[in-house]
Amino acid sequence: MNKKIVIDLSNLRDCSPAHPCDKVQPAGVVFDMHGADGLKTIRELAVFQYTCRRCEDAPCVEVCPCDALEKDVSGMITRALNLCIACKSCVTICPFGTMMSDFFQFKLQCDQYLDLEDEKDLRKFVKESPGEAVRITDEDLTKEQHVFELTKNIYIREIPWEELKEAE
Repeated sequence: MNKKIVIDLSNLRDCSPAHPCDKVQPAGVVFDMHGADGLKTIRELAVFQYTCRRCEDAPCVEVCPCDALEKDVSGMITRALNLCIACKSCVTICPFGTMMSDFFQFKLQCDQYLDLEDEKDLRKFVKESPGEAVRITDEDLTKEQHVFELTKNIYIREIPWEELKEAE
């Protein structure tokens, strides 16, 4: 079986710059996701993919003074890092709190950006992540477990907003 990395978004949210824990959280990154050029953090990609409610009118996109946010045909938001000025207007206007201030933390040291496609960086990311937020497994993962594939061998554990809405 293939080894897979599982990232529990709720555990990462519990230990973010907004809610500090005992150590600096590394930023796992991948390149060229969803046709976007450049570096993207796993957390930002996962939040946009599974937590964002994909508002029809997308106030975050509308308020961005630099056109750094755009919505694709499925309604998923992406952020162009080269255009974003970290004004956080999108954070303020998001009615569901999906946009998070820590997306704009550009002051991480180089060794905190870890390429999750590199075996050495992947192991370091797992070791340095807080609590039970990240693990490597070879078990079969299912949507019933609220685990979803983000990229090849990188899975996200998150309760999609649609299910939260149904439970209300």
